[in-house]
Amino acid sequence: MLLIPLGIACAAAFVAGAAVAGGSAERDAVERFAKAWQEGDYGAMYDELNAASQDEYSKADLEAAYADAAGTATATSVAVGDTSGPEDRDGQEVVLIPTTVQTSAFGEVSGDVAVPVADEGVAWQPNLVFPGLAEGDELQADTKFGERAPILAADGSELASGPASARTTNGSGGIVTGETGQPGKKLAEQLADLGYPEGVDTGTSGLELAFNNILAGAPGGKLLAVGDGGKAVLAQRPPTPGKALRTTIDANLQDATAAALGSTFGGAAVLDAKNGDVLALAGLAFSAPQPPGSTFKVITASAALEDGATTLDEQFPVQTSTVAGGREIANAHDESCGGDLVTSFALSCNTVFAPLGVRIGGEKLVEEAEQYGFNSPPTIYNPKSLALTQPPDSTIPNPLGEEVNVAVSAIGQGEVLATPLEMASVSQTVANHGVRSPTAMVKSPELAGDYPDVEVMKPEVSDQVKKMMIEVVNSGTGAAASLPDAQVAGKTGTAELGTTTNSEPVAPGEEPEQDVDAWFTAFAPADKPKLAVAVMVVNAPGDGGTVAAPIARQILEAGL
Repeated sequence: MLLIPLGIACAAAFVAGAAVAGGSAERDAVERFAKAWQEGDYGAMYDELNAASQDEYSKADLEAAYADAAGTATATSVAVGDTSGPEDRDGQEVVLIPTTVQTSAFGEVSGDVAVPVADEGVAWQPNLVFPGLAEGDELQADTKFGERAPILAADGSELASGPASARTTNGSGGIVTGETGQPGKKLAEQLADLGYPEGVDTGTSGLELAFNNILAGAPGGKLLAVGDGGKAVLAQRPPTPGKALRTTIDANLQDATAAALGSTFGGAAVLDAKNGDVLALAGLAFSAPQPPGSTFKVITASAALEDGATTLDEQFPVQTSTVAGGREIANAHDESCGGDLVTSFALSCNTVFAPLGVRIGGEKLVEEAEQYGFNSPPTIYNPKSLALTQPPDSTIPNPLGEEVNVAVSAIGQGEVLATPLEMASVSQTVANHGVRSPTAMVKSPELAGDYPDVEVMKPEVSDQVKKMMIEVVNSGTGAAASLPDAQVAGKTGTAELGTTTNSEPVAPGEEPEQDVDAWFTAFAPADKPKLAVAVMVVNAPGDGGTVAAPIARQILEAGL
């Protein structure tokens, strides 16, 4: 009789018990495989394959198989339960992984994934990528789409309607709503995660893109296992139709604004003077910032008055040019210009406002501009939608640096850039007793974004700036914007862009002709403001008072 030492016998009993209670090497491998799948760690999954499987399939093969399945199923997460087995199935040892996959298009899909095991590892097969697939099956999606919802004006009339592949815009609403069509690569990848297969038309710009998920609804259909035995439905869900998007746009004013701008290369924006809501947009309303020229003097004036750097009654010398920051700065057309602050603003004297910018300093000027909304994304809708569409900021360098940069920035030149939407917001701020309101484009507070009102200046300062803007229209450079039945308060601007490419050679001592942008920003009626507007004409044939102010007048006349 062979006697076994007691310690060895106990150890043997322990090992045998562990094999029964704790599973096997194969099951342990599957447990690690399942945990890695849940965490999306394909490399760790591959490490659990046995040698034969690794010889047949590369790590890239496995990763591509799971990525393709996740894309087909629109999977957003995988959760696994406690494994069981091994057990014998048709002569093959398998370990079962209870698996639940959440999908965007088809809902929740649950089932056991039977993982073959051998040689202390996973004997991997391509059908292990999804629950419900038998050996040789492929995962396929029969995707259906709900009806794309319309984009509505504030009064409920349709600005855009129909399927993404044949979207119809009404009147001039397409300028606001944006376009539908084939998405670019980045957008296509984002949409694939939401269940949209390659080649499907969708929103590509404007509101159609910003709120595509709301307008398009959610896809549905059937998720199928397809193999030699035919098709089996793993999950199905009907598509969800989109929800209508109500905007702040005034349909009639939108048409009038587009008509006023016509074929002119430029942009126009109209806001509700009380709450900042966007009522109409045309052309390059917020897509192509340009130097705002002397319309920026509204900001310079409010900064100087708020800071106590000047008063309405201060007298400035009448001159054709001055030196500010070590640079000679001239008035438009070398005109003599000066007098008190109101007159200097009405006549748009560079010789007054460039030195005034230096007086208040670059830090204060930038701070004031940022209070008006510069160096921040336009507050047209919530941050998530802004990230999709990425509208450009209106900008001013921060810091401005040398005094010469402060001087030219104070008159809207240098590196200052703005959109008509931003400059309309500047007028809205003055009209609203110094409080800047968000420029919402959609009615839903959730979609519009939670942007606070900003107190840019005290009410008494806004009253002073309003007085100056009224004088621009009554006796200054903005007379072409005047209306017979409503007092308009405005500011012209003419931004020099550089020497024109079409200019003729000039005589010695003469200045070459400049390309210019023409601007006008305003609100009306001045006593009870209803509308704020800004117009920009790029490469204009004249100055702001001649070219942009009449367009603004036409818009205000239609809106009032």
